[in-house]
Amino acid sequence: MIKEDLIKKNPLRIINPEGANGTPRLGLVMARAGLGKTAILVQIALDSMLRGNKVLHVSIGQSLDKTRTWYDDIFKGIATSVKLDKASEIEDEIMHQRMIMTFNENSFTVAKLKERLLDLIDQDIFRPNCLLIDGFDCSKTPEETLKEIRELMESLNLNVWFSAVCHRDDDRESESGVPAPCHTTDQLFDTIILLQAKSGEKSIALNIVKDVSGASQGGKSLNLDPATLMIIEA
Repeated sequence: MIKEDLIKKNPLRIINPEGANGTPRLGLVMARAGLGKTAILVQIALDSMLRGNKVLHVSIGQSLDKTRTWYDDIFKGIATSVKLDKASEIEDEIMHQRMIMTFNENSFTVAKLKERLLDLIDQDIFRPNCLLIDGFDCSKTPEETLKEIRELMESLNLNVWFSAVCHRDDDRESESGVPAPCHTTDQLFDTIILLQAKSGEKSIALNIVKDVSGASQGGKSLNLDPATLMIIEA
């Protein structure tokens, strides 16, 4: 398979993670711990990078090397599964379009992120099209933080994707089915994807519980293969 076919046939085309009509999108991937949130974010990032965009991956509570390993492993898995032509050349090319920024769990604030990001842009070092925030604790002042992120998204015309953990013993949810701790902030997101293990099946369902962007294709669904962490069409 060549690069152009990989982009066209990527299962993520179902949700079109970069939005519709050029309008920036704020997306959320929710799941219990260990179900594959980071794998989803990385595949969203790789899809964006393959299409020539720049991605800033903000990793909270995870090292630079660990985050980089996610990209290396998932790209190799995709390349092997589709028998991608010139895989090494493509990998070298797209990884230059990604920057990883790390924060300790207790040190992340939108103000710090904005300061570091604007420094990169002002110095003409790196201007991302897509921002991923992995590991943010949505149980702590989420409304304020997410409003600040929306403002940043709109001012810089960024597509932004978050990951968040939901817990089995917390049954609170919004009217649209968004579980705690994001049940009070679902109105701030354009798209929300919930990863749920299927009873009696090995795959994990990617359920689109909210999409006001108009980008997702109705009548189609995605799964995550827990063995490979690859997104596949259901």
